[in-house]
Amino acid sequence: MITLLFFGPVADSVGQRRIEIEFSSGLRLGILRQQFAQDYPEAVRWVSFVAVNGVQARDDDIQIVDGSEIAFMAKFSGG
Repeated sequence: MITLLFFGPVADSVGQRRIEIEFSSGLRLGILRQQFAQDYPEAVRWVSFVAVNGVQARDDDIQIVDGSEIAFMAKFSGG
């Protein structure tokens, strides 16, 4: 299983904070991003950062392994 996590306005647009999907061999981050954009077109506009297993990911060729957590996050600021 792969766990998709959503934060802030991304979670609000999706309507939940967590979704589990089936793992498939050969899965890459770019494929997940495309599927996310197709399934949640309103939420994708909020996504500024994606993390794979707690590490910010910029390369869509990153191989996703079974048990991975993929986080979709909006910009945030602290203070």
